[in-house]
Amino acid sequence: MSHAPQPLGAPAVRREGRAKVTGTARYAAERGLPGCLYAWVVPATVPAGRVTAVRTVDALAQPGVHSVLTHDNAPRLHEPDDPILAVLQDDRVPHRGWPVALVVADSLASARAGAEALHITYETTEHDVVLTEDHAGLYTPEEANGGYPAVRERGDFDRAFAESPVRVDVTYTLEPLHNHPMEPHASTARWSPEGHLTVYDSSQGATKVRDSLAAAFGIGTDKVTAVSEHVGGGFGSKGTPRPQAVLAAMAALHTGRPVELALARRQMPALVGHRAPTVQRVRLGAGPDGTLTSVAQEIITHTSTIKEFVEQAAVPARVMYGSPHSRTTHRVAALNVPSPSWMRAPGEAPGMYALESAMDELAAELSLDPVELRLRNDPADEPDSGKPFSSRGLAACLREGAERFGWQDRDPAPGIRREGALLLGTGVASATYPVYASPGHASAHAAPDGTYRIAINATDIGTGARTVLAQIAADVLGAPLDDVAIDIGDSDLPDASLAGGSSGTASWGWAVHKAASGLAERLAAHTGPLPDAGVTVTADTTEETAEKSPYARHAFGAHFAEVAVDTRTGEVRMRRMLGVFAAGRILNSRTGRSQFIGGMTMGIGMALTEGSTLDPVFGDFVESDLASYHVPVCADVAAIEAHWIDEDDPHLNPMGSKGIGEIGIVGAAAAVGNAFRHATGVRLRTLPLTPDRVLTHLA
Repeated sequence: MSHAPQPLGAPAVRREGRAKVTGTARYAAERGLPGCLYAWVVPATVPAGRVTAVRTVDALAQPGVHSVLTHDNAPRLHEPDDPILAVLQDDRVPHRGWPVALVVADSLASARAGAEALHITYETTEHDVVLTEDHAGLYTPEEANGGYPAVRERGDFDRAFAESPVRVDVTYTLEPLHNHPMEPHASTARWSPEGHLTVYDSSQGATKVRDSLAAAFGIGTDKVTAVSEHVGGGFGSKGTPRPQAVLAAMAALHTGRPVELALARRQMPALVGHRAPTVQRVRLGAGPDGTLTSVAQEIITHTSTIKEFVEQAAVPARVMYGSPHSRTTHRVAALNVPSPSWMRAPGEAPGMYALESAMDELAAELSLDPVELRLRNDPADEPDSGKPFSSRGLAACLREGAERFGWQDRDPAPGIRREGALLLGTGVASATYPVYASPGHASAHAAPDGTYRIAINATDIGTGARTVLAQIAADVLGAPLDDVAIDIGDSDLPDASLAGGSSGTASWGWAVHKAASGLAERLAAHTGPLPDAGVTVTADTTEETAEKSPYARHAFGAHFAEVAVDTRTGEVRMRRMLGVFAAGRILNSRTGRSQFIGGMTMGIGMALTEGSTLDPVFGDFVESDLASYHVPVCADVAAIEAHWIDEDDPHLNPMGSKGIGEIGIVGAAAAVGNAFRHATGVRLRTLPLTPDRVLTHLA
C-alpha cells in the first residue's frame, strides 16, 4: 500500500540497510560463482629493482594450487589507462609491495600456501623513500590533483609580508595516511565463452572500471560488465580501478574459470593509494586589527615513480580568506613509494589543517578571539578567481557553532583549565569544500500499476545513495517514496560518474531529476491507461554540467572541539565536538548527519591516532594493518554533533544541494590541534598527537 509522499530532506531510512545488517547484501568477494578459483597476490619484498627469477615448482606442488602467474606467463595487456594497472607485464619492481606473482588455487588457504612456497630472486637498485624539505629531487609540477595550477600568485607577497605589523611563519608536517575501508579491495572475474568479461568489483564507480578493463584487455566497452552492487566504504581509495580488478580478470582468462581475489589488509597500503605526506610552510601577515595582508602556503609532498599525483594542499588557501597578496605553491619528489591517490578530501584535509592551525597561531599573536579573526577575513568574492560566491555560509556557521558550543564562556588563556591531572582546552577551525558536478545519464520508467523505476550507474559506498536518489525522483514525480525503485551499481545501466569529490548526489541527482521531470511531463500529456510496457524517458546532463558558472561554488563549515590532555600518560581525549555546515539543501537529514559525523570522526583520527611511516631501509609502510594503524573506535569519539544552516542557493543544480561527503573531515583535525594548544599552551605542528609526542613536549 502506498503512503503519502515524503518531503525531500526527510530522514528516510536507508533502502539497503536491512540487507546489510542481515548479511544478504552481496559484496564483490561474495558472489559464489560455480567453479570459482581463488587468487593470492605475491608482493615484491625489495624496495626497488627487478625480478631475476621465479621458482614455481614448490608452489605448484602445493595441494589445490592451480596456476602461478608471473611476468613470464601472464596475459599481455594492451594499454591500461592507468600505469598502476600494468601488473605482471615486466620484471620491474618500482616499490616494495608491487605485485610480482599471483597464485591461483581451489581455495584461499591453498592460494596463500602456494604464495608462501614461491622462491623469488631480485636484483636490487638504490632506493629513496624519505621526503625532506631539501630533497634534491623536488620539482614544481604543472598542476596538482584536480587540475589546479601548481603555483598561483597575486600581488607582491614578499613585500607585503615583510611590511606586515604581525607575522606568523610556521611549518606543519603530516605523515602518510591510509584509507582502510571496512571492505578490502576485491574483485571476482569471469569470461564467457563468447569473450565477455564480467567483474564484480569493490569500486566507487563501475563505469570507470568497465572502461579501464576494456582498455587494458583491448576489447570494446560493450564486452565488459562491471558490477559494484554493494561497496563497504572507499574514502577515495576505490575511486579508480586498482590492480586486483586486472589481476582477477587476467587469472580468469588464463585459467578459463571464475577467479575471486580479495586483497589482504596488510597488502592494501602498497596497492590502493594513500594520502601523501606533506610539509607545509604557512606565512600569514596581518594588520593590528587582524585583517590579513598576505597569505602564503607552500607545499612539499611525494609521488611515486609510476605516476604523478600531487596532493593539492595549497588550493584551499586560494579560497578561504581575503588577502591582496598571496602565494600558493606545490613541489613534489618522485620516490620509490606506492602511488599516492585520493583520500577523503584530498588537498582540503591536509591543507586546511595547516591553514587553520596557522590562523589560530595568528589569533594568539594578536590576542584576538579565533572566531572573530575568521569573521574579519570573510570575503564576499573568491580571492583566487574574483568570482562572487554563489553562497558563503562560513560566518553563519561560525556564529551558530559558537552559540551552540558555548564558545563565549571560554577563557582565552591557555593551560589554565584543570581537572586533576587533566588539562582542558577548546579549539575552532573552518571548513570548505568545492562544489563539483559531472555529466550523467539516467532513465525513468512508469509502469501501469503506478510504480516507477529509476536506472543510473551510480554507486552506493555506504552514503545512502539509493535512498536519496529515490527521494529526488519521488519528489519530482509527486509519488510516495515506496513506489520508486532504484537500479544502480552496474555498468550496463546508463553511464554515470564515480562516487568521489562529494559530487555523487549532485551529478546523479541532476540526471535523475531531469529524467523524472521528463517522465512527469510525458505522463501529464498522456491520456488513458499506460501501455503494458509502461513509459520510459532517458536523460543526459552533459550540456548542463559543462556550463561554466559565473559563481564560485563551495560548501563551508565550522568545527568546535574540546579535549582533555592527561599530563601523566600523554593521552589526548575528545570531550566533545560540534560541526555546523552550510551545504545547500540537505536532501536526507538522516544520511546527511551520518556523512558529516563520519567525516568529523576521520578528522579526529587524523589528529589523534592515525599515522604511518615509511621504513627507510625496507621501503614499505611500517603501519600496515589495523593493529598498528589506529583508526578511531567508539571509545575515541565521545559527544559528537553535526548541524547545518538552511542555505538556499539557486546556482548549483535542480536540487540546490552541495556535496557533504568530505567537508566533515576538512578542518576537523585543526580544531582538535587548536584545542590541544589551548589546553596545554604548547603548539605541536606534527600529527597525530600521540602520547609519546605529547609527553616529550609537556616534560
